Amino acid sequence: MIDFLLHLEQLLPSILENYGLWIYAILFLIIFAETGSVFMFFLPGDSLLIAIGALCSTADDVHLHYMGVLLIIASILGYMVNYYTGRVLGFKFFHAHSRWFKPEYIQKTNHYFKKHGGKTILVARFVPFVRSFAPFAAGAGHMKMPVFMLYNVLGGWIWIALLLGVGFGAGNLFSLFLNSI
Repeated sequence: MIDFLLHLEQLLPSILENYGLWIYAILFLIIFAETGSVFMFFLPGDSLLIAIGALCSTADDVHLHYMGVLLIIASILGYMVNYYTGRVLGFKFFHAHSRWFKPEYIQKTNHYFKKHGGKTILVARFVPFVRSFAPFAAGAGHMKMPVFMLYNVLGGWIWIALLLGVGFGAGNLFSLFLNSI
């Protein structure tokens, strides 16, 4: 199962062939899981999005605009779940069960997110490991929800649109190259 998830972008054509339009729901769940859980950091978000864009350029059944809107929603909702998980569990859980999380770390995190939270949420979308942890830390650091949502929506939109666009463009260029041979 882990091998399947790690190489998902290579399996997209066979997923489309075997599951048809269910590919929309499958990819929604994968993007939601990666952004919505601290523990799903290993999912191939960036490469998967580029591969989805390329698939949209070659497959008649998968439309770029529908896929884009769906995945933007998945990424925004995922970050919201991760934020609230951090807000509810936050460092309370870790502090009670760990010798590494100390009260001064919590204070530093709170201060950091007051000062740099928006930039962190926006840039974290493009850093695979950080993408899964930033919204949790923002929730644990009590980043203000309106600020978080602004950068969450903006970051989700830019991340999905940019990488799907790159994949779509690359897929079209590759198709043109193959047709010219």
